[in-house]
Amino acid sequence: MKTNETVIRVRYGETDQMGVAYHANYLAWFEIGRTELMRSIGLPYIEFEKNKLFLPVLKAFCEYKHAARYDDQLTVNTRLESLQNVRLTYNYEIHRDGKLVARGYTEHAFINDRGRPIVLKKTSPFLWARLCQALGYHGE
Repeated sequence: MKTNETVIRVRYGETDQMGVAYHANYLAWFEIGRTELMRSIGLPYIEFEKNKLFLPVLKAFCEYKHAARYDDQLTVNTRLESLQNVRLTYNYEIHRDGKLVARGYTEHAFINDRGRPIVLKKTSPFLWARLCQALGYHGE
């Protein structure tokens, strides 16, 4: 399975008065992780959009283990977890100095420019094959 590691730093505007990162920022950090993962496999999201395909979030989950604070350097580990005909799932772990800060997942649908679900394998065999390759699927 394809994984990617992205390093970010908690910015002042992402924290509250106590210097603790606001909980919704973790989802934004997940997005950074998945964007960089897709770029690392040669499939930046712009490639989907050029083909009038989109990947909206269907589900998002985050479990918070320890607070992230202003100026912490965080590592977002992102893994392309599963691929189905009409959806894709990513798993995330955020670490600070080797300590787990948060973990979660997002599930995405493949849709066309009219907002209708599509079967990626039929609509774009090239994109499907690249995702299968990233996941280590053979014979797809």
